[in-house]
Amino acid sequence: MREISNAPKEATGDRALLDKTFQVSLILKGLDGVLELIGGILLLLVSPAQLGSVARFLTQHELSEDPHDLIANMLVHYAGTLTVSASLFGAVYLLLHGLVKIALVWAVLKDKVWAYPWMVAFLLVFIAYQGYQLVVGFNIGMALLTAFDIFIVFLTIHEYRAHKTRSAQTQPGQQ
Repeated sequence: MREISNAPKEATGDRALLDKTFQVSLILKGLDGVLELIGGILLLLVSPAQLGSVARFLTQHELSEDPHDLIANMLVHYAGTLTVSASLFGAVYLLLHGLVKIALVWAVLKDKVWAYPWMVAFLLVFIAYQGYQLVVGFNIGMALLTAFDIFIVFLTIHEYRAHKTRSAQTQPGQQ
């Protein structure tokens, strides 16, 4: 009998933990959107040559200590091969992605029901693109971002269903 009376408390505790995890994940996703906006603005304002110079400056000390440092060498290489058109594409991509992400995260945090499916659809499109990028050339950062996005999709679907269930329970007979 005691187990039966504790079940709702445990379910409520699990629910609270899941809600908190969802909120923290959304806030992290929103902060990621803000960083994308900043990156997009920087790509618009800073030329590829200037980015190459900054990359060389920032990695100079690390490369003097370890000339084979993988991350520092990749950063210098990619910054050095950046073209104006690639920079513009990157800026537009980051600006649009960041704006949409911030808007959807805000709407979901404000419990706007319409935003849940849009958030899932938006993330699924980018997960597909990121999956393609991983097939073309594996990158641990992209793999981690994709895993995080998949996690948020599952949490968003779960929260959307829970929201619909709560709404149905508070308004019986209406849907």
